Amino acid sequence: MSADQRQDYNKQDFNKVDVLIVGAGPAGLAAAISAKRWRPELDVCVIDKAPAPGNHVLSGAVLEPGALARLLDPIRPAWRASKEAKAVLSARVEQDDILLLLGRKRSFALLPLLKVARALGLGYGRMIHGGDYVCSVSRLVAWLTQVAIELGVEVFHGFAAADILWDEKTGQAAGVKLGDQGRNRQGEPQRNFLAGATIMTDFIVLAEGCDGLLSEKFVDKAGLKRASVQLYSLGIKELLQVNPEQYRKFSATRVVHAMGYPLWTPLVGPDTFGGGIMYPMAENRIAVGIIVGLDYRYCDFNPQDALTLFKEHPRVKQYIDGATVVEAGAKMIPEGGWDAVPRCPYTGAIGRGNVVLLGDSAGLVNMLKIKGLHNAIESGIAAAAALRHLSARPNSGAEERGQDGKPIQSPWSAEGEQGSRRGFAAAYTAELEKTGVVREMAEAKNFRQIIAKFGTLAGMMLALGGRLLPRLQLDPDYTHLIATPYPSRQRPARPFDKEAFTAQARTGHREEEPGHLLISGYAVCRDHCLGKFSAPCISFCPAGVYEKIGEQPRPANPSNCLHCKTCQRKCPYDNIRWTEPEAGGGPRYIMM
Repeated sequence: MSADQRQDYNKQDFNKVDVLIVGAGPAGLAAAISAKRWRPELDVCVIDKAPAPGNHVLSGAVLEPGALARLLDPIRPAWRASKEAKAVLSARVEQDDILLLLGRKRSFALLPLLKVARALGLGYGRMIHGGDYVCSVSRLVAWLTQVAIELGVEVFHGFAAADILWDEKTGQAAGVKLGDQGRNRQGEPQRNFLAGATIMTDFIVLAEGCDGLLSEKFVDKAGLKRASVQLYSLGIKELLQVNPEQYRKFSATRVVHAMGYPLWTPLVGPDTFGGGIMYPMAENRIAVGIIVGLDYRYCDFNPQDALTLFKEHPRVKQYIDGATVVEAGAKMIPEGGWDAVPRCPYTGAIGRGNVVLLGDSAGLVNMLKIKGLHNAIESGIAAAAALRHLSARPNSGAEERGQDGKPIQSPWSAEGEQGSRRGFAAAYTAELEKTGVVREMAEAKNFRQIIAKFGTLAGMMLALGGRLLPRLQLDPDYTHLIATPYPSRQRPARPFDKEAFTAQARTGHREEEPGHLLISGYAVCRDHCLGKFSAPCISFCPAGVYEKIGEQPRPANPSNCLHCKTCQRKCPYDNIRWTEPEAGGGPRYIMM
């Protein structure tokens, strides 16, 4: 939060708002913008733990244009021609390279097969990205933040949510508790101590992104259930400055998605789900990344080593050889699909009472399309559509009218204010169904589970009839590690430089703040994990947070943390917990 924002915050009373949105990513901002468009009299407040807009968001990203158009057309009809749009949406995809890498040098183009799949109505046809936008999500968020503020939304950065005030008796939440600031490493208040305030609200929208702290607390407190366990992957991305000739050769309208080497080699192994990406990002910059399913098996596997090998493949290296890394980052992706979306066991709603889950907080990533940004925006619009008829101020005197001039009657108005709040989650889910997001998610519901269950080769074939297969029950990602090292033939010549990677993420936390990465039982690490698995947290953490000090693995460098949450979901003994850090820390992405 800027100094001006803090002064404004101190002058105003935001301890009670109509609508509180936790998370200033694409989903949360889409909800705020749409809610303020439809109900300008509502107090809509967005809080985010990042120090500035876009600092904590990272994605591929290829964006389907329809969702953004539905968000912005009603309020900014000429947005496509604006300088902001041109800066954020660098190009439309004209050349879509979808490859199977067959080892260190060979490759096979999959696009012709995917076009046949599309013609036959098969799910794999949805992997084609022609016509989509190539997008910087960090810049998109910065842009949408400004749009929201201009509409009257209060957007505050540097505020970390610590807990949700859930009342089981009423089936509703009263508000959100913010985290304290100004404690030392031992947790004792310092001179600058500021106790976390409590924000009371009528409606809560959780849009924190993948594995959100408050979202998962809400799922537990409200008794939401997943039909199938959530599966995760880790996305690791670098933004590379290349020379003009390399960029011209790659082209500003091409995207590359690759599977196979170095993560999966049929028959001989290894068999790890995932793949590589390359996107043009304007200004002679190319984004290169690797996405690795966290159900991988090898105890000492470092996903960043896979990124190194991907960059060395001839289909990639020709465009980035000699390039300079100008930004880097990492983030988890929820891949479990529709069955892993937490639902209310009583109503089937994606939320409960007056609380809803949006975007990656709900798990609305379509793995057949390899994207979820459009669904995040659509879920925000759906939440606002539900709020359109659920007034947080039932006696405010505001009356919405249709095109015929007659008042629009809310189907929940007869229930009064309390009934209106209780109907929010159900109304949101109904609106989400209207957008097509639920249908899209259901069509891809078994894709990732089938591959996790049967392996990549068999799974990719069985996934052709995935909708016909029954629901699969799987174990969490952390249960799959085995006490076997990664094959030496699949390792790069030099270990990945995590220190340089972290520096390019510009991450940081106040050195004296309490550590937010907690090991539940150090004896488990020392007596079990170290001997069997050799402390895999040291390998899989992309920021080098964990080190072995003496005979004990510890989160020795918490200030390096990228907030990716990998350690919480991959520790083989489920022994690490990610708690809220002091607000304003973490990565500071600009172009990711």
